[in-house]
Amino acid sequence: MQLNFLAVFLAFPGTAMWMSAAGLALLAIGLFAAKNDLAQARGINRIVALTPLCFAIPLAVFGAEHLSSRQSMLSLVPSYMPWRMFWVYLVGFALIAASLSFATRRQVQWSGLLFGAMMFLFVAMLHLPGAVTAGGRIPWTIVVREMSFGGAGWVLAGVAMGGEGQGKGLIAVGRVAIAIAAIFFGVQHFLHPLGLPGVPLAKQMPPWIPVPALIDYLTGAFLLVAGVCFVLARKTRMAAAYLGAWIVLLVVVIYGPVLIGALADSSVNVQVEGVNYFADTLLFGGTILSLAGANPK
Repeated sequence: MQLNFLAVFLAFPGTAMWMSAAGLALLAIGLFAAKNDLAQARGINRIVALTPLCFAIPLAVFGAEHLSSRQSMLSLVPSYMPWRMFWVYLVGFALIAASLSFATRRQVQWSGLLFGAMMFLFVAMLHLPGAVTAGGRIPWTIVVREMSFGGAGWVLAGVAMGGEGQGKGLIAVGRVAIAIAAIFFGVQHFLHPLGLPGVPLAKQMPPWIPVPALIDYLTGAFLLVAGVCFVLARKTRMAAAYLGAWIVLLVVVIYGPVLIGALADSSVNVQVEGVNYFADTLLFGGTILSLAGANPK
């Protein structure tokens, strides 16, 4: 069985292989860097200690995608931008650098600040105009998702600054962005109860998952309750810790098998989509957990 899995991995096309390799590399780096925190944490705080890891792995995956699938990424760069391929490379290397910073917990005040600013620029330049033009649920979900990622970057930067002064302001802005995402996603789970849980995009639950609607309704309820807590700044740490733990559990139990199935497919697009869904939802779990780390125990 191990040889078969290795054969599948070696058969990946370039993009899927590099995305997977980058994620595995940051998993090893992040676990080594977090070993002391994980050993000292107890109960739900062990999940909170995984926050940098939940950030580092997806950013490395997305960075590798930018560098290994340059032509497809080029289509996302606005036509009015000069040196369009330069920006693809810049974003790819920036994401990998940020992933290393988050994994090793070095210079997070800068990586979090710059990553958050980049995500908000993406919203302003790419996703928001696209959502206004195209309309529909998915474009607006992407707008809210990217805003929450940017907000989480600022939360982590604010925590690294000590949570006072400018850091406190960054945490407050990030908390609002994450609260909006939690409430918006919670409503979407009730309106579309057969989609994959967490970030409510187009992909539907696979048939092997039992009671899929119940999982979506439960996830939606968690998101709504936590979102209200974030807006009111009440019980924020507890709400973020338990919701983040639930999202990470979904990543392992649902998105993990979905990823394996996608990687076993012969289609390059299916493989890349599977890696992206896994990394995207893991990053959203880290986004929620960032608020738990920003509030005192």
